[in-house]
Amino acid sequence: MEPARDLTPARRLRSIVSGSVGNLVEWYDWYVYAAFSLYFAEAFFPGGDRTSQLLKTATIFAVGFLMRPLGGWLLGRYADRHGRRAALLLSVWMMCAGSLLIAFTPGYASIGIAAPVLLVLARLLQGLSVGGEYGTSATYLSEMAGREHRGFWSSFQYVTLVMGHLLALAVLLALQLLLAPEQLRDWGWRIPFAIGAAAAVVALWLRRNMAETDSFVRSEADGSAPHQRRQGTLRVLLQHPRALFTVVGLTMGGTLAFYTYTTYVHKFLINSAGLSSEDAARVNASTLFVFMLLQPLVGALSDRIGRRPVLIAFGVLGTLLTVPILSRLQSVQGATEAFWLVMLALLVLSGYTAINAVVKAELFPVEIRALGVGLPYALTVAIFGGTAETVALWFKNIGLESGFYWYVTACIAMSPWRCTHGCPTPGAIRGSTRILRPGMAHAGERRE
Repeated sequence: MEPARDLTPARRLRSIVSGSVGNLVEWYDWYVYAAFSLYFAEAFFPGGDRTSQLLKTATIFAVGFLMRPLGGWLLGRYADRHGRRAALLLSVWMMCAGSLLIAFTPGYASIGIAAPVLLVLARLLQGLSVGGEYGTSATYLSEMAGREHRGFWSSFQYVTLVMGHLLALAVLLALQLLLAPEQLRDWGWRIPFAIGAAAAVVALWLRRNMAETDSFVRSEADGSAPHQRRQGTLRVLLQHPRALFTVVGLTMGGTLAFYTYTTYVHKFLINSAGLSSEDAARVNASTLFVFMLLQPLVGALSDRIGRRPVLIAFGVLGTLLTVPILSRLQSVQGATEAFWLVMLALLVLSGYTAINAVVKAELFPVEIRALGVGLPYALTVAIFGGTAETVALWFKNIGLESGFYWYVTACIAMSPWRCTHGCPTPGAIRGSTRILRPGMAHAGERRE
């Protein structure tokens, strides 16, 4: 395995692309479940009405969210002990296994209760995989990219995340055009999961040739017993409370805003704004596409002006604009106006999504970096991101929909405060377990 310091620029780029492509496949598989649940719900839960079938599949989707913190801990620990490359390979293996299991599991009519049990097992695997992928891939991209372009290359984590979402929607639309609804319900819903499993095999082949990062290779060169005991342990992680709370504070507002404007917004435009399902789908897909293209631009901007101004801009603008944007969306006059309002929200959100991975990676020393990024992020996403739609619908149900707007605002408001008190110096990848304070540098720290 070739260390990053010996790589040519082309080989370094290939390693970064390989890490990003695996992320795309994982998020495609994650979103495919939600996109096609309408068609496979009856195969696994034949009893009851349509609503109860969808509720059961949605519950299993939520189980995947609950597994993400465990995945963040297990794969983060594995990445800090055995390497980023090894953990990224394991992550794709688990997602591939989950997709294959869903694609080929017989329905309830054939194997009875074993069918939904296997579906739950598949989602557990996928939840573990996605939970571990974020922290490990964020760490890998941040460590592999050079200091001058770390924000730019790390932004591709969200480029591929959104691209996975868009590809899942594209496959859904294509199959809806090619197959009759009865065919989709009978067997067509298995196709996207088979596609995901095949794509995971390609991602495995690409990741097999990835280089390990210099940071981990240098860490491994210290083979002392005390150093090995520090790698990937919760005890050492808890010695960095400021970094942990910074990750939680940044993620709280960022993930809630992300799921609000990328996932829940589709239902919001239909149920609250009164748009047709077709117009809502077009607004959702088109804004996601532009949002995806914005990520490298904002990442590159952070390389020039620093991470802190970009994150503070997200926090301040998100705090000031969330209530006006959502209030106006509620009474929007058409799809064009809805597009520009959602696009404004996503432009502000890009101040978080484009650089959050590198900011979090820069907070932790190498021996607990993947765990430090992945575990608090996964816990916060499960609590705030995974419940965004439920909380929004609860506020709507009690007749106080604007309460959700203020809830999102309050969570985003945590970001500028946490950034002011905890964001690292741009470009600094930490090399020891000492906590950085403004103006301090680590003894022996190597700047890339």
